[in-house]
Amino acid sequence: MRLLIVLLLLVATWACQTRPSASDSDMNALADRYVRLVLASGQHDPDFVDAYYGPPEWKQEAEAAGKRPLDQLREEVARLETEIAAVPEPAGELERLRREYLLKRTRAMGTRLRVVAGERLPFDEESSLLYDAVAPTHPESYFEERITRLDGLVPGDGPLHARVEAFRQRFVIPRDRLEQVFRAAIDGCRERTAAHVALPDDERFDLEFVTDKPWSGYNWYQGGHHSLIQVNTDLPIFIDRAIDLACHEGYPGHHVYNLMYERHLVRERGWREFTVYALFSPQSLIAEGSANFGIEIAFPGEERVTFERERLFPLAGLDQADASRYYQVLEALEDLSYAGNEAARRYLDGAFTADQAVDWLVRYTLTSPERARQRLRFIDRYRSYVINYNLGKDLVRAYVEGRGGTADRPDVRWRVFTELLSTPRLPSSLKSGT
Repeated sequence: MRLLIVLLLLVATWACQTRPSASDSDMNALADRYVRLVLASGQHDPDFVDAYYGPPEWKQEAEAAGKRPLDQLREEVARLETEIAAVPEPAGELERLRREYLLKRTRAMGTRLRVVAGERLPFDEESSLLYDAVAPTHPESYFEERITRLDGLVPGDGPLHARVEAFRQRFVIPRDRLEQVFRAAIDGCRERTAAHVALPDDERFDLEFVTDKPWSGYNWYQGGHHSLIQVNTDLPIFIDRAIDLACHEGYPGHHVYNLMYERHLVRERGWREFTVYALFSPQSLIAEGSANFGIEIAFPGEERVTFERERLFPLAGLDQADASRYYQVLEALEDLSYAGNEAARRYLDGAFTADQAVDWLVRYTLTSPERARQRLRFIDRYRSYVINYNLGKDLVRAYVEGRGGTADRPDVRWRVFTELLSTPRLPSSLKSGT
């Protein structure tokens, strides 16, 4: 009898340890509702669902239901947000991060539905609600100071933006060499990433060249560690964009980020809310910021310049004679990245007309009118999303370096960066350091 009692106690203890807690069950049920609401919202907004690899029948149900009334969807999203907020804060760090992440992603969905319904929020309020972050504001004088350096790097007659564009045209990849250059760039990015990140054996991607898009490159994650990477060829592609897009869209950027979420959060933990990626959510700031900072992690310092000059320039058939000055120009242009945010803020808040926004982009990002108009197309479609690239990069850099991942400690840098790609951490937590 005593042995039987001991066995019963052991079984009871095992059951308590292996059975999900009430809060786990509650969160899983809330997470499933979130996924279904994202899919329903996507029927109104074709850009909203960036990736989905959850139960196929859920997507089929959303498509069969069509466009449900927006007011009804917004009420359901608001109710879900209230219920998530009422869940007691879990004791475990990952579980706490999960709850906060789901809460703010749900809030972002409600905000995006307001925009879809025609409401126009101030730029900073919209970015705060959607991406959990607000980009700094800079006056014209801030950018005027920074374009002075470029004036000396690209001497000659005519407007500075025209001189910069003419200089950069010397480094355009010929159309018939694009694929071999991009394949070599992707191989270089993957090789450096695989040396530090354990990639699944079945990971892969397809590469396509497309036209008539408002973006320069896009990663469409398919699930199963598989991505479709598209490169827009509407405008000539400069040689430096090969590494930019190969790392950003592929390794260690979006492709790696998405497969890490799938591996660690979906497959290992069963957190089904991560089978859907709502584009207009805090997840995008982490995704874009890590993808941009990942370029620097994969190719630190002069390694990128050396790789491009030795591997990519010959494949593109480009002359290396003025390559050093080209990279000096690129470094100075990087200093002007927040000019794009400022153009979007002023344009979307009504301080700029479309023509004024284009003029601003031409003057302070030193790009051609054609590229400025393409960028305005992006702003029209994606609105405050623009902050995710530069502000996201700055926040991810600060987070990684704040944990010892400085340039002189590459192993620590890769470890902290990989951990970030595997956990549901909010943009505001990057800034606060929590």
